[in-house]
Amino acid sequence: MEKILAAIDVGTYKVCCLIGSLEAEGLKVIGQGVVPSRGLHKGLVVNIDEVRASVRDAVIRAEQMAGLRVEWAFVGITGAHVNSLNTKATVAISRSDRLVTPDALRRVLQLARNVPIPSDKTILHVIPRRYVLDDGIAVANPVGMYAEKLDAEVHLVMAAATSVRNLIRAIHGLGIEIRDLILEPLASAEAVLTEEEKEKGVILADIGGGTTDIVLFREGSIWHSSVLPVGGYQVTRDIFICMNIPFEIAEEMKKKYGDVSPRHEPPPPEEGAFVTNKTPAPSKEFYEILRARVEEILHLIMAEVSVYGDRREIAPAGLVLTGGTSNLRGIDELGREILGIPVRVGRPQNLTGLCEGLEDPAYATSVGLILWGVKHLGEEKWKGKELGRNLKGTLRRFFKALKQFFTGG
Repeated sequence: MEKILAAIDVGTYKVCCLIGSLEAEGLKVIGQGVVPSRGLHKGLVVNIDEVRASVRDAVIRAEQMAGLRVEWAFVGITGAHVNSLNTKATVAISRSDRLVTPDALRRVLQLARNVPIPSDKTILHVIPRRYVLDDGIAVANPVGMYAEKLDAEVHLVMAAATSVRNLIRAIHGLGIEIRDLILEPLASAEAVLTEEEKEKGVILADIGGGTTDIVLFREGSIWHSSVLPVGGYQVTRDIFICMNIPFEIAEEMKKKYGDVSPRHEPPPPEEGAFVTNKTPAPSKEFYEILRARVEEILHLIMAEVSVYGDRREIAPAGLVLTGGTSNLRGIDELGREILGIPVRVGRPQNLTGLCEGLEDPAYATSVGLILWGVKHLGEEKWKGKELGRNLKGTLRRFFKALKQFFTGG
């Protein structure tokens, strides 16, 4: 049976739907749809109808390319409402032979998640960091080992319940089942980090349009996750306000001329000169604004993980930047200079199929959601679909969308 899975990344600037096929040689992208995002602000759903319309448009494009209908998907979630907590739990191994069973794992994880959380929060992830047997030895998987008791160290990820429900409602309104809601930086990590970096100690920062998503890995496990309410939008907004130019022009300038290299010298054109009819040539002021905001974001990232110790000790592998804003030229060089640790830009790798443009850091979350699905979806849960039947389903959804557009329904 063909193994097909889909992912939907609902970002501040764009919505991306990917359809992948798991084949003998690896993951092959067979469909992708990317459209501008509407109805979202800093990861929060502010207009369900607009979010649903954006997702629908992205899904239809991916379906038409793949010739398959998306019936379920892995969906990314982020926003400043997301926070995390590390917790521990212990259970006694009551079996007479003192053998640790899968049931013991379930009990200790359930106990670990039973911690007081605010009434307006819901738990997204319960991620085991490590298990410890009564001899003090930490193990990745204790099933089949002997012990009197089993300790679990767990990372809990929580989000605002209303925000989660609003996103679920928007997706379900399209008839798409959500197989799992995944914190976006966890997905990005699957696309751009190596296992060696996770084991050594590394910080990942996904600087998107409206948020900067952060995860810290140590000893191969997640230690911290958080979301900052700043991103590429704030960079553009600073240019827009300080230079008194339209926001769209500020965004175009950032993408076309953005360079934060520490030793970058701005080109010499006159102040206010235009290289096109609409886009002004970059000035010294432009680069100063750009660099100041990016430096601030880098310092905010470090402040988020400083509670765990000195950055050089907790993250010997350094900082990996991804997301659309990490496309700014020289951002890795700037990071190395002001932070004093290794910094690189993370890009999705080893993709095949219809993957044009997906090597861009802006698609780290989208690709990572697919990879998360491959890693965590059990064999019995895969769904293979017949091409013809699903293509008909895609066409039905397309004509339904047209009817809604013309009738306002």
